[in-house]
Amino acid sequence: MKAVQVVAYGKDLEMAEVPAPEITGPYDVIVRIGGAGVCRTDIHILEGQWAEKSGVTLPYTIGHENAGWVHAVGSAVTNVREGDKVIVHPLITCGLCRACRAGDDVHCEHNLFPGIDTAGGYAEYLKTSARSVVRIDDSLEPADVAALADAGLTAYHAAAKAARKLRPGDRCVVIGAGGLGHIGVQVLKAITAAEIVVVDRNADAVSLAVAIGADHGVVADDDQVERVRELTGGKGAEAVIDFVGEGGATKDGVGMLRQAGDYHVVGYGENLDVPTIDIISAEINFIGNLVGSYNDLCELMVLAAQGRVRLHTSKYPLDRFQDALDDLGKGRIRGRAILTP
Repeated sequence: MKAVQVVAYGKDLEMAEVPAPEITGPYDVIVRIGGAGVCRTDIHILEGQWAEKSGVTLPYTIGHENAGWVHAVGSAVTNVREGDKVIVHPLITCGLCRACRAGDDVHCEHNLFPGIDTAGGYAEYLKTSARSVVRIDDSLEPADVAALADAGLTAYHAAAKAARKLRPGDRCVVIGAGGLGHIGVQVLKAITAAEIVVVDRNADAVSLAVAIGADHGVVADDDQVERVRELTGGKGAEAVIDFVGEGGATKDGVGMLRQAGDYHVVGYGENLDVPTIDIISAEINFIGNLVGSYNDLCELMVLAAQGRVRLHTSKYPLDRFQDALDDLGKGRIRGRAILTP
């Protein structure tokens, strides 16, 4: 089958012919890929940022946002059958460790992460497990929802965490209205009555965010912190969800936070630099977010089927993988890029 692979860090991806995956275990599921999301993490992988953490042997196939049709199943699989439309949770989990037993499978002690530390979905077929596939509504198409498997799931996970504490009349600032942020805005609108303020450097991204549910849009042009504080009565927001995490976003985000507020870190790339006395005197909280659980993905698919969360996508044939990565890296994508085999 065709697969797009990392052959060396700091070098462009290459298309290759590799053996198609086969069923080897009773709970295996092979998915024929209908769409694979192109994520900024894929760029970070190429830069070598994940090399030490993943420990993967090159070459290998990337792609961790996947959806498609069930192609084959192991002998013990009962939750899906051949032909079912599915979205793939990004982790393959054991189901037996303490985290899995608690429903916190994103922290499974024995997980595999296709596209990060094993073969991913920039290909015609992907091997995963019965624990990782979620059947999707007949009204949804794999290429339209593929990026919800990670970008959407991550955004949902962070927004749902924030929503547990947000009350009507509270404010939530969303930094970054791109691939993750535009999903986070829709999730917040669907599950909380908080007032949503979106901040982004790109005016078109801000306009999109307002069109899909944000109450206020702020173009980041050097006075964004002051403008957010004006919108929050000078006090700052109860919650900030930072989908950027670099380029000065963390300094801005802390400046937008009110006392006892929660700062949700999703995007990454720079260090947080906050005096500890400021943390304790204001009792602010810093909360990390990594992907989301299987149940989070099921809940997100309900919102998608209801039309309350929609991806804005740009689709590319699999052999145009480099165009998709280049467009993402140069900021030409509004929403998410999707590769279609």
